[in-house]
Amino acid sequence: MSVTTDLMRANLLEVFNERDPERRRAAIARTYAPDVQFLDPDDTVTGHAALDAKAQKILDGAPSFVFTPAGAAYENNDLGYLAWSLGPEGGDPVVRGVDIAFVEDGLISRIYTLLLQD
Repeated sequence: MSVTTDLMRANLLEVFNERDPERRRAAIARTYAPDVQFLDPDDTVTGHAALDAKAQKILDGAPSFVFTPAGAAYENNDLGYLAWSLGPEGGDPVVRGVDIAFVEDGLISRIYTLLLQD
């Protein structure tokens, strides 16, 4: 795997799927630039603390749900892409989406989340 592929999986599984705050903050520190921007249809947040709060808010809103990669991560130079689903573990997804990230100096500098409509 490449650095970008590893970062895309870390973003999904080690940050947004991690319910332990200490482990999540450690993953944030090794995955994102300090001034990372996270953009989704509802909000734009900047920096590690804001990203941590955003992840916690999402997890709090879906206490029994898990994020699951929906296929492989893809990359093109400094751009990474990973589709995902969110739902009960082993159950049908309730939400599907994709993350698109820009990587600079080995860290995610900007990440966009798009929600998909079926």
